[in-house]
Amino acid sequence: MLNRLYARVLRHAASPYAPLWLAALAFAEASFFPLPPETLLVPMVLAHRQKAWVYAAICTIASVAGGLLGWLIGAALLDTVARPIVHFYHAEGTLLTLQEKFRQWGVWIILLKGLTPIPYKFVTIASGMAHFAILPFMLASLVTRGVRFMLVAGLLWRFGAPIQDFLEKRLPLVAGAFAVVFLGGIIALKYL
Repeated sequence: MLNRLYARVLRHAASPYAPLWLAALAFAEASFFPLPPETLLVPMVLAHRQKAWVYAAICTIASVAGGLLGWLIGAALLDTVARPIVHFYHAEGTLLTLQEKFRQWGVWIILLKGLTPIPYKFVTIASGMAHFAILPFMLASLVTRGVRFMLVAGLLWRFGAPIQDFLEKRLPLVAGAFAVVFLGGIIALKYL
């Protein structure tokens, strides 16, 4: 079943609409959606390695735009939108801690947390809640998200065939590892 799902994702990743879906996923993940953009970025780059940098740029730009939405949710829609998103992840205490860290560390929080498996939406919402200056927020987001997505795309561009072979031969292991990292990021939110 997992192999069929993987084959289906690869087919969709090769479709002409895949870049639009990638942009939508990267935008949504930065503000409210739980799946990271790499779930689509990886198969898209494997399907068309020559477009790796274009796909990474799409991810970066859409993620930063989604981060702006997350910032606005935290700054202007705290009670109506931000709190329900945070409550969904059971991360109320974590968000308050992150908000305080913004006051102490500023742009370094964005740069560091944007590279980790901790869901980026918490960084964007907390920065809005802390009313962190929007221009440094956007620039730090551009740097950290760009580094993350360019690194993924670069590794796949350089080592695409062996990585694809590894994924196809060990798909259940890779899916399990991805789930552990994703859940680990969410659990890490509780212990920031």
